[in-house]
Order: sequence, then C-alpha cells, then structure tokens
Amino acid sequence: MAHAHHHDASPTGQRLAWSIAITFTFVIVEAFAGVFSHSLALLSDAGHNFADALALIIAWYGIWIAQKPSTAKRTFGYHRVGTLAALVNSVSLVVIALLIFWEAAHRLGQPTPIHGTPMIIVAGLAIVMNTAISLWLRRDAKKDLNVRSAYMHMVGDAIAALGVVAAGGVVAFTGASVADPVVSVLIGFLILASSWGILKESVDVLLEAIPAGMNITEVEQTIAGVHGVLAVHDLHVWTIGSGMVCCSCHVMVNEQSVRSGENVLRGVTEKLRSNFGIDHTTIQVEVEGCDPNDMFCLQKIAVHDHR
Repeated sequence: MAHAHHHDASPTGQRLAWSIAITFTFVIVEAFAGVFSHSLALLSDAGHNFADALALIIAWYGIWIAQKPSTAKRTFGYHRVGTLAALVNSVSLVVIALLIFWEAAHRLGQPTPIHGTPMIIVAGLAIVMNTAISLWLRRDAKKDLNVRSAYMHMVGDAIAALGVVAAGGVVAFTGASVADPVVSVLIGFLILASSWGILKESVDVLLEAIPAGMNITEVEQTIAGVHGVLAVHDLHVWTIGSGMVCCSCHVMVNEQSVRSGENVLRGVTEKLRSNFGIDHTTIQVEVEGCDPNDMFCLQKIAVHDHR
C-alpha cells in the first residue's frame, strides 16, 4: 500500500485582510448614503457589500486554519474548512437575494421618492472598490474554491453597483423611482447566479464526489494502461480541499517479486499525478480479483451484463 501527500499554503491572507478593512469602511459609507437617498438599490448593494466583507473574513479564516498541521484526530488537517467557508458564503448570498426580492416587492407596491445623485456617486465608488479587490484576488481564485467564493462576491457586487448607477441615472433624469426596486430585483438574480456554481461545487466536495471535469472511467483506463496492471477495482476519487485531490484503488497484478510490484505501484502513482493532478494516492497491489463488497466493481459488472 502506498501514500503520496501534497500540501500547498495559499499566500493571499494579507490581501484578504486589506480587502476586509476597505470593504467594511465602504459598507458604512454606502449604508448612510442609502438611508439618506431612500434608495433600496443602494441599501441592497450595501447589504451585499457587508456580505462581501463577511465572505472575505470567512475566506481569510479558511486559508489561515488550512495551514495548520494535521493531528492524530484530524489526519487530513483542516483543508476542508475552506470548503465549509465557501459553502457558508454561497448560502449567505442566496439569503441576501431572497431578502432583496422581499423588500423590492414591497417597494413596487408602495413607491418611495428616491434621490438619484447620491446613488450614482456612491455606487460609482463601489464599482472602483469591488473591481480593484476582484483583480487582487483573481489569480488565487483560479486554484482555490474558498478564495473563488470571495472573488465571486466581489465581482457580483461590482456588477450590482453598475446596476445601481444605471438606476440612479434613470431616477435623476426621469424621476421614475420604480427603477430602484426593478434594479434591486436584477441584482438579486445576479447574486443567485453567482452563488450557484460555488454552492454546487462545495456540496460536491463535502459529498466526496469526483472532482469537476474529471471522468472516473478515464482514471480507471489510465490505471489499467500501466504496464503490469491486469485490472482495477475499489476505485475512489474525491477532494479533501482546494488543490488536494485523493485517490484510492486496488490494482491486480500477476504473481511477481516485491520489487516488480513496487514498479507497478510507482507507475500508477506517476500517471495519476501527471494526467489528473492527483497527488495523494493510496494504492493496494494484489493478485486476487474483485472483492464482493466493492461497489464500483459490482456496478461495472452489472452494466457489462446488461449490455
């Protein structure tokens, strides 16, 4: 049996800390402006920015604690905390969107006079702030689900702020205050759309599903194609946390020396790493066939018999 481990600490903690401070400061300014201008769109955007700040805090915590070493109780360490953080962030976005829909429906029934100029000024500042932070986090968001959830918060709010500017322009030039709740509804749908992908991926990781974009059949065929491997069974691939994909399997070989078996094992490990980026593997080499309790193996047999 063989194990290969890989750990990668994200360097984004300081960037997230500065982003948190900037975002919290802006939330206070935007909330006061929203109250002064009676703008639901501006208050909605302030609420979204507040959620952004919380998302950044959760993301920062997830990165910080993931760097803690594994223990006898938590042998994989705290890598999955980042996934939990991403899940909390995505759920918070859904809750915010529902609250915006509720208030927008109320405003559509009872329109409120709106001051358009403060909306345009403050929302314009929000666009600058959220765009800057998004660009700051963009590189790390590509490889870390936790950071990507915070990144999507910031991108979504930059677009939402653009909608507030548009609503403020309509109100300022036409006096049509209905533009404010209408834009708020659009912001709500934008929030839902931006949260769905993160929510789905987070749940998949917690359910130990195969990583997105990976095909279990291709993994099996790759292992089976290694010289000396006769068959593969009891194959499982799952994600512990961002950048940490694991695989366990049994490979059947002919009776041979220990050294030959180790060569087969090494070949499988290298193929999994180079072809699929799987750095943590647990491989058992054996000379017997499929175990009667192997779910994946039995599923394959059933499909084969059906065909």
